[in-house]
Amino acid sequence: MPRRRIRLSISGMSCAGCVAAVEDALRTVPGVEKASVNFAEHTAEVEGTASAAALIAAVKEAGYEAAELRGIDDETEKEAAERAHYRRLLIDTAIAGGVGVPLFLGGMFGLLPPVDSPGGRIFWGLAGLVTLAVLIFCGGHFFTGAWKAFRRHNANMDTLIAIGTGSAWLFSMGVILFPERVPTLAQHAYFDAAAVIIALISLGSALEMRARGKTSEAIKRLIRLQPKSARVIRDGEEMDVPIERIGLDETLRVRPGERIPVDGVIIEGSSTVDESMLTGEPLPVKKGVGDEVTAGTVNQSGTFLFRARRIGKDTVLAHIIEMVRQAQASKPAIGRLADRVAAVFVPAVLIVAVLTFLAWYDFGPEPRVAYALVTTMTVLIIACPCALGLATPMSIMVGVGKAAEYGVLIRNGDALQQASRLTTVVLDKTGTVTSGKPQVTALLPAAGWDELRLLRLAAAVETVSEHPLAHAVLESARQRGIAVPEVTDFHAEAGHGVRGRVEGREVLLGNPRFLTRNGVAIEALEQMVSELASRAETPLLLAVDGEAAGVIAVADPVKPDSGAAVERLKEAGIRVVLLTGDNRATAEAVARQVGIEEVIAQVLPGDKGERIARLQAEGERVGMVGDGINDAPALARADVGFAIGTGTDVAIESADITLMRGSLHGVADAIAISAATVRNIKQNLFGAFVYNSIGIPVAAGALYPFFGTLLNPMVAAAAMAMSSVTVVSNANRLRLFRPRSSPHSQI
Repeated sequence: MPRRRIRLSISGMSCAGCVAAVEDALRTVPGVEKASVNFAEHTAEVEGTASAAALIAAVKEAGYEAAELRGIDDETEKEAAERAHYRRLLIDTAIAGGVGVPLFLGGMFGLLPPVDSPGGRIFWGLAGLVTLAVLIFCGGHFFTGAWKAFRRHNANMDTLIAIGTGSAWLFSMGVILFPERVPTLAQHAYFDAAAVIIALISLGSALEMRARGKTSEAIKRLIRLQPKSARVIRDGEEMDVPIERIGLDETLRVRPGERIPVDGVIIEGSSTVDESMLTGEPLPVKKGVGDEVTAGTVNQSGTFLFRARRIGKDTVLAHIIEMVRQAQASKPAIGRLADRVAAVFVPAVLIVAVLTFLAWYDFGPEPRVAYALVTTMTVLIIACPCALGLATPMSIMVGVGKAAEYGVLIRNGDALQQASRLTTVVLDKTGTVTSGKPQVTALLPAAGWDELRLLRLAAAVETVSEHPLAHAVLESARQRGIAVPEVTDFHAEAGHGVRGRVEGREVLLGNPRFLTRNGVAIEALEQMVSELASRAETPLLLAVDGEAAGVIAVADPVKPDSGAAVERLKEAGIRVVLLTGDNRATAEAVARQVGIEEVIAQVLPGDKGERIARLQAEGERVGMVGDGINDAPALARADVGFAIGTGTDVAIESADITLMRGSLHGVADAIAISAATVRNIKQNLFGAFVYNSIGIPVAAGALYPFFGTLLNPMVAAAAMAMSSVTVVSNANRLRLFRPRSSPHSQI
């Protein structure tokens, strides 16, 4: 079976401790190479050769429910299920609160009969039965979850809540049925606490779910960009068909104001297209015959016909959605640490609860049983690790979504964390700092040669070359109407030049070193080469039958915003280095234009990764930005690789972060968003750890010897529920974050 990625929706997870149980279950399935569970989204990403059926069976065996998520329709069903669960939580809150709050207020104001009175036993007995109904109807899932965990020799949040509320109910019924066996001071019913705890936890879960839905707003917005139908021309007739029924090479019509349904190439008409969802750029782009259009972008002024080239999961939009999903589901190192802590947290709390009960029962004041019960129940309720488990994934989901809004696609959580720690950013020159579309600016023939002959032979040896400079030479020949002859015995030396036989003559075209190494005397051309390099123009030297024939000047203009982006990086305290295979004079001229002081020039493609390694050996955390195939090793070697989205697929696949708009401002935006996200994660983790570090001792009665006070179990339940809501709300603050000085708009 081929290796693939399967995405599952997981239900039944009640706390971060469940994450480890589900991940362990998935990893035991033969063929699973990698499994990651996102507690915030209640999903799992699995890579390997295992089948979806085997994965689902393993999850069910572990005591949870699972279903495969295949596409947008499944996401819609998942959203509908979450809305239904949200409504159920509100109903549970209302019912449990309707029972618990009157009991609590009545007891507070002395309006309820004593437990040991004849009428009191009847009243409290009925209250116990009603509370039991609340525990079954509103809190039954806690008890079933606790039982499933117990059968697997495990413990989770359900265990804590079930033991806490269940013991409160059992103790209260014991007081009512056998009051003579309980000390007078301990004759108190805790039905109100059990019901209110269920109400508060349900309310907290509902608020958390509502806030959690906002964190995935970016992915929902991307999904909504896909239109449901498209206008297809079949057999000369136009008809609207569902998007899933569009085939390759079909002809489609797009009218003004409509979203483009699939990727394709315009074959008739012209228009302007709003591509801000891809690039973050607000200005529309002119499109005509032969231009590519992308699914999800908006046609503005004209109408046109285009031919479908990529459909379904192969569209750029589908790839963006998938990349954002993967990143949101991944975990940085800091998140994996939190999961490991959460996995052992609940068993540790159970031990603390037992010790708390024994301490109060053996050494506490009368009524010892009542004190022991209340403190133990409070410890169990307040210690739920939900906030700890939500701290990282919530921030990751919002941070990755925020980056996508600025045209920055982050592949995984580690890249998001590492980007904030970068100390050096290395920039490739061609296509990264510059536009990557060089043009011939001058033809400088040697004595005895003319411009047309020079360009004709140069174009001949460049016809089979894929180098960007070759395209510039060929385009110049095409514009001048030159008939280009055929080349034989073609050979290219990466980073140096090309050679071939044209009309029986040996032709070399490349940099000065290439010609010198092949025995060509270039002294007569050196002044031209020097002057061109000083102007950031690349000199291509031509030799015919071993004699220098002239120089072709090619310039690759610097992108208009490269200088401002470099300035942003330097203001952030980041060292900026220009790395290029071009000659030093040209590289330094480009560097001067954008404000870069450090240049590494004349580096062969295979050596770029080694240059990154050298910087890392100096103690630098290095980010590499590039767009070409020759940048792939360096992108992979860097701590964080940034691929220009307008570059090659190989570079994008090798990178950790893809910049869809092709601007270096995306690097600065990514680093700023990364720093904000990591800061948010640390705030969440700090709050969760402080909450539990303070809450558990206080719940166990640490303040009683000094102030004579204990924490009410209902207050503990409210604090536990609000801790999760606080973490989610803090993560959602990232949705308001805007990278400083970013000139680009959001999707």
